[in-house]
Amino acid sequence: MALKAVHVSDVPNLDQVPQNASLSLYPTRFCTGLEVNKTGFRIPKFVVIGHRGKGMNELQSTDLRMRAIKENSITSFNSAATYPIDFVEFDVQVTKDDCPVIFHDNFIVSEDNGTIYEKRVTELCLAEFLCYGPQKEAGKMGKSLLRKTKDGKLVYWNVETDDSLCTLQEAFQQVEPSLGFNIELKFDDHIVYQNEFLIRVIQAIFQVVFENAKDRPIIFSTFQPDAAQLVRKLQSTYPVFFLTNGGTEIFYDVRRNSLEEAIKVCLEAGLQGIVSEVKGILRNPGAVAKIKESKLSLLTYGKLNNVPEAVYMQHLMGIDGVIVDLVKEITEAVTDMIKPPMVEEEQSLSEGEGKMEVKTRPQFSQREISFLLKLIPELIQL
Repeated sequence: MALKAVHVSDVPNLDQVPQNASLSLYPTRFCTGLEVNKTGFRIPKFVVIGHRGKGMNELQSTDLRMRAIKENSITSFNSAATYPIDFVEFDVQVTKDDCPVIFHDNFIVSEDNGTIYEKRVTELCLAEFLCYGPQKEAGKMGKSLLRKTKDGKLVYWNVETDDSLCTLQEAFQQVEPSLGFNIELKFDDHIVYQNEFLIRVIQAIFQVVFENAKDRPIIFSTFQPDAAQLVRKLQSTYPVFFLTNGGTEIFYDVRRNSLEEAIKVCLEAGLQGIVSEVKGILRNPGAVAKIKESKLSLLTYGKLNNVPEAVYMQHLMGIDGVIVDLVKEITEAVTDMIKPPMVEEEQSLSEGEGKMEVKTRPQFSQREISFLLKLIPELIQL
């Protein structure tokens, strides 16, 4: 299925875009952020984005930070907002009664009287979706919530700080308004979607965004190439990024299998950027220059983004920002390594005061950077 044959005139009209919608591209948390002008789209500074809020949940991890706060929740988003990040990234799906909800997995897994069952999120109505996990009403118990791991094991979704499931509208209404939203449109990799379904999902999400975004900065992203193209065709207010594994996984749709294909998708559809698995970039660092030459922005995601040195290396490579789980640690590292170091000053007002402590960022020559770029692909297992 290709959306090249779909014309905007064939798509039902969207609600009117607010007159001040373009202001939503300018974050109020920082003096610089996303900028759109007649020559295109750019990210003028290195951005840090919280993955599913303050970090995804890895329920079998021995690292307690990976199961501290329920991912994709209002609590997680607002906790992330207490750190100097620019955006939170989260996954949006649409229920069968057309309500955009925030949830990563394609299926909700639960247990009832010893029987395990799972239901596809998009086949639930909103009331059914919200009945799982903690409930907003005091004293009310929701249905149990389990999660299936990549190796097929079932684990209870136990975290230190739990929270109820939420809708996209609730996120707009209850999350710190200056915090940007990277809205990932979530689809099942194993389904070939019809145009009508994609249009219905996108319009439901647009309705909530345009009614609630106000001045909040927004980025749309998705792994689904046809959906990415359609999101771009149906609105020009917010930037659209194409998500890719960068060749680290192989899919039936060849457009998802390399950075080169991702560039083609973006250029053909007029998208503004790429979000790649960081290993895909580090295995093929030459792709960064090609992406920049194509006037596309580049963000990355992946576990390596929780390593400060890997984040700093990406800054040196010209990557525009990172999606991270360890929000506290990485924002501190970015402050120490990327932002200009403090000017050392003498404290001489009174006896006993010395020089201010100065943290300096690592210094590399261009020759050393070139060597590291050649070495990195060998360090990342192919």
